[in-house]
Amino acid sequence: MSKSFKKYFVLFILFIFPIVIYLFFASGKNNFALLPILTAGVDEIDHWGTLSGEPVQLKDRITVLGFWGSDLSDKKGDALNLNQKIYRRFYQFIDFQFVMVLKQGQQDQVELLKQELKSGVGTDLIKWRFVFGSDDQIARLFKSFKTPLLLNAKKSLPYVFIIDKERNLRGRDDDEDEGTLFGFNAQSVAEINNKMVDDIKVILAEYRRAWKKYNKNTAP
Repeated sequence: MSKSFKKYFVLFILFIFPIVIYLFFASGKNNFALLPILTAGVDEIDHWGTLSGEPVQLKDRITVLGFWGSDLSDKKGDALNLNQKIYRRFYQFIDFQFVMVLKQGQQDQVELLKQELKSGVGTDLIKWRFVFGSDDQIARLFKSFKTPLLLNAKKSLPYVFIIDKERNLRGRDDDEDEGTLFGFNAQSVAEINNKMVDDIKVILAEYRRAWKKYNKNTAP
């Protein structure tokens, strides 16, 4: 073994190898992370009114859910942010959906908003779903989330939430800014990019691992 080779080998061990090991374990931590359950068993919505008349449910779906109430005039920016940064990236995953909760009477405004979303980015909106209820229905649903956040007088707020297939509210219990992060501010592109995208990736990876494990255990 030449002196030159020994020199570079020692340098590799001292400097490069630790970085490789760090990246390996950092990657492993990300791949096997779980998104904490913050509230178990939020209320189901399969009895609510919808645009198509077909029921929408949370059970067995991975859902991004928002409360828009009668506040659609101020939600165009939120919708565009979510459509561009989250929906377009993840909508092709099986069982993934967007659900927006609105007050009865907003159906025509929703149709107009859908047209704007289609013309803006040309994305298939098949997994954008809208449900309609009374003030009391919306308030009860939101109460079941058990967050410190508040709906405004229009039964709306700028945050969207991640609901898993068992109807559990998922979020962060160790967020560097909020401590406990129940939802994501759809008005903040930075929060969507820096936090929500990562958390959607985590929960989708969790279900992919569970699906692979199930198929492996049930294979003949």
